[in-house]
Amino acid sequence: MTPLGQVTATLGKTMREFLRQKTILFWTIAWPILWVLIGSFSFAENVPSDVVSYVRGSIAISMMVFALMTAGIANLPGNIAQDRERGLLAKLMSMPISAWRDLVGRLLALLAFSSFAATLVLLVGYICGARFAHTWTGLLQALGFLALISLASAGIGMLLGTFIHHVHGAIMSGVGIAVVTAAISGVMTPYAYLPWLLQQFSRVYPISSANSAITYLLVGKDYAGYDPLSAGQPMLTIATSLALFFAGLIAYSRFCWRKK
Repeated sequence: MTPLGQVTATLGKTMREFLRQKTILFWTIAWPILWVLIGSFSFAENVPSDVVSYVRGSIAISMMVFALMTAGIANLPGNIAQDRERGLLAKLMSMPISAWRDLVGRLLALLAFSSFAATLVLLVGYICGARFAHTWTGLLQALGFLALISLASAGIGMLLGTFIHHVHGAIMSGVGIAVVTAAISGVMTPYAYLPWLLQQFSRVYPISSANSAITYLLVGKDYAGYDPLSAGQPMLTIATSLALFFAGLIAYSRFCWRKK
C-alpha cells in the first residue's frame, strides 16, 4: 500500500467509526446543540433586546468550542483505545506501516468530523438568532484560534489514548476532562463570574483562552470578559496549544506503537 493509501485508509476507517458510535455523536453534536437551544431561549431572554443576538452568538461560540474539545479529547482517544482492544494496533505494528501515517489519517478524520460538528452547532445557533459583529481580518484570526483549539484538544486526546487502554475509560475520561475544564475555565461559565484563581487558569488553558479570543473577535470584549489579545496572551495560547499537541504526538509515536 502506498503512503497516501495508508493515510486515506485510516482516515476512512476512523471517520466511519466516529459516525457509528452513538456516544460520540451525542457528546460532540447533540449535547452542544441542546445547550445552544437552552441558552438561546432561556438565559438570553433575560437580557436587553438590543444585545440578545450577540449573547446568543457568544453561547453558540462556546458550544462550538465544546464540540471541538469533545471531538479531540474524547473521540480520538476512544478510537485509539478501540483499535488497541480489537488487536488492530498490534496488527498494524507487525506490518510495514508508519505510526506517523496512521496518526495523520486519524487526525484528518478528526478534523473533518469536528469541523462538521462545529459547523452544525454554529448553524443551529444562527437559526436560533445568534449574530456576530466582525471584520474579515477578525474572522481569519478567529479561524486561527479554532485551529489552536483543535491542536490542543487532539494533543490531550492522544495522551489519553496512549495511556488509557480501554474504550469506555478513554471516552468517559475525555468527556469528564472536557466538561470539567469547560465549566471551570470560562468556556461554559462567563469569565466575569469565575473566581480569581479560575480566571488565571482560563488565561493559561489554551482552549478557554482561544475561546475568549474568538468571542472577543466575533462578538466583543464585553462578552469575552477581558482582552485575550493583549500583549503576550496570544503567544501564550499558541505556545501551550503546540506544547500539548507535540506532547501527544511524542507519546503516541513512542508508547502507543511500542512493540512488546
